Amino acid sequence: MKGRALLALNLKRLRLEREISQEALAADAAVDRAYVSELERQRGNATVDLLDRLAASLNVRLGEFFREPEKTVKQPRPLPVGRKRR
Repeated sequence: MKGRALLALNLKRLRLEREISQEALAADAAVDRAYVSELERQRGNATVDLLDRLAASLNVRLGEFFREPEKTVKQPRPLPVGRKRR
């Protein structure tokens, strides 16, 4: 798997495991939400500085973005649409 594909898969997986929206992750990492979306769709080209900020926001080591998935791992399911009810 290529680096951009690994980043896209792992960024989305890590974000969804923590139940964080793209908008919340982007705000915490000081980047536009659309750019997070581009990274998750293999369209963006992130700098190391941005990857450091995303890793810090997700509380993971930078290397987690480039970890090869196990063969049995399925694509992560998206978060439900809409706002959370309080």
